[in-house]
Amino acid sequence: MEYFKKILRFARPYKTFAILNIISNVFYALFSTLAMVSLFPMLSVLLKQTESVNIKPQWNGISEAKEYLESYLNYFVTQRSGENTGDALIFMVGLVIAMFFLKNLFGYLAMYFITFLRNGVLKDLRNSLYNKTISLPISFYSEKRKGDTIARITSDVLEIQHSFLSILELVVREPLTIIFTILAMVTISAKLTLFVFIFLPVSGFLISLIGKSLKKKSDKVQREQGYFLSIIEETLGGLRVIKAFNAENAFNSTFQKSTSKFYRFSNSLLNRQNLASPTSEFLGITVIAILLWYGGQMVLVEKSLQPELFITYMALAYQILTPAKAISKASYGVKKGNAAAERVLEILETENPIVDRQNAIEKTDFENGISLENVSFKYEDDLVLKNFSLNVPKGNTVALVGQSGSGKSTIANLVTRFYDVDEGTISIDGINIKDITKKSLRDLMGLVTQDSILFNATVRSNISMGKEGASDKEIIEAAKIANAHEFIMGLPKGYDTNIGDSGNKLSGGQKQRLSIARAVLKNPPIMILDEATSALDTESERLVQDALEKMMRNRTSIVIAHRLSTIQNANAIVVLQKGEIVEQGTHAELLAKNGVYKKLVQMQSLAP
Repeated sequence: MEYFKKILRFARPYKTFAILNIISNVFYALFSTLAMVSLFPMLSVLLKQTESVNIKPQWNGISEAKEYLESYLNYFVTQRSGENTGDALIFMVGLVIAMFFLKNLFGYLAMYFITFLRNGVLKDLRNSLYNKTISLPISFYSEKRKGDTIARITSDVLEIQHSFLSILELVVREPLTIIFTILAMVTISAKLTLFVFIFLPVSGFLISLIGKSLKKKSDKVQREQGYFLSIIEETLGGLRVIKAFNAENAFNSTFQKSTSKFYRFSNSLLNRQNLASPTSEFLGITVIAILLWYGGQMVLVEKSLQPELFITYMALAYQILTPAKAISKASYGVKKGNAAAERVLEILETENPIVDRQNAIEKTDFENGISLENVSFKYEDDLVLKNFSLNVPKGNTVALVGQSGSGKSTIANLVTRFYDVDEGTISIDGINIKDITKKSLRDLMGLVTQDSILFNATVRSNISMGKEGASDKEIIEAAKIANAHEFIMGLPKGYDTNIGDSGNKLSGGQKQRLSIARAVLKNPPIMILDEATSALDTESERLVQDALEKMMRNRTSIVIAHRLSTIQNANAIVVLQKGEIVEQGTHAELLAKNGVYKKLVQMQSLAP
């Protein structure tokens, strides 16, 4: 129930629908019982079991309600029979139809109102999950599979709707139906009803045995579903590589192994779950059979129960089976839903380590520079940066170079606060970035990465991501600065051309220039370029480099470079090795030192 309570908080905005559902269910339960009780007067007329009563009976309190109703029925039939027995029968049939109509009307209204609540909770739960997904730091997803996260937002949330939220329909209607029905049964025959209470605990115990392992089995199913969704996501993302290396069979085999596990787990889960309905029905029918035997003795041998009352009683007893089955299925649903809720709440309740401090500053300007002081950082066990210090004055371009794994990209991740430093501080204008709101910090920065991250939308939408509500003039101007306008105009629909998934309709150079245009349109005072030209051919590199130089004018830039030809004009070049600075200076100064930087230049055949 702990998970159920946590999920229920999402139902608060829809409490009006919940109240209307409860009211409708109360009337449904009431008329459901009355619909069966209304069979009694009709049967009495049909079987001609009514005694002649010419004096209208008097109400003597609830304790004699049964006698009063029987006497009033006999009085009503006696009065009608004097005129026409058919009129009494028509009235009784009309009463039965009216009761069943009201029962089904309120049943529909209950489902009508609960629909808004269930779908509202589903929507809000998905929105909260998505919001939490994009707010959690990048480090959270470094080891998690994307497909597993997708499974939690899609199928796990649906499982919660089908299992947990179905209880909201049953929590009032079915128990009340059982209570009203049992009250009517006790009124008819307390002795006969005692049999029901003897067998109900036995039935409940047998049903609970079936449901004990459902949560564990459901958890396996959902985890495996997340795994094969991950395989699908990775396959679609790396389809070119898979085809190029003829790895279709290997991936197909991996996927089939996962779906085979999913098949086995699902069969085990569903077969256990499907056992609920026949088990509860069989146990119910067993109780009914015993009641038929014992009640038959009371009618035929003891003559202590009227036949029409016994038939009505049996109809009421059978009516208990439907809500009892629904409750037993719902209890299985809770156990199955627990696994889904646990996976969903795991994300919702994950603490975000990178949050704004209380009274964090909204910084809107950049005046002096960026400072990294004695920064140490590790992703897992080994330090990637060790006591790293660096000053980037306003208006300067500082380039970071070094071999792979030296910590260059880590600095970009730390300055943008995708990760927080383990030791030391990073400051902007003397203010620790942890004291600046994340939004205002990132508003000061533009980021161009080696992998051009574009979205399945138009050219216009991808560029304008850098500035909400940007005009066409601003978008075109940004594209011109990024040397992208010419190729964009050559596309089928120009700026309204859809560039496909991850921009796959474009070349590498074109994608990179769109990324630059996006950063230019944002017009931030600080630019961070993370190996923005390393994956390009010579012609594309020339165009992109020209665009980068135009973009970096009058801006403070941190350039992480692989191709050293692109950073020769930087104000300072910092050479990193295993997370530490080994050299620092201008291009000419570092060449003169004849150290690590010169060796890197010579390796790229760029030495003068």
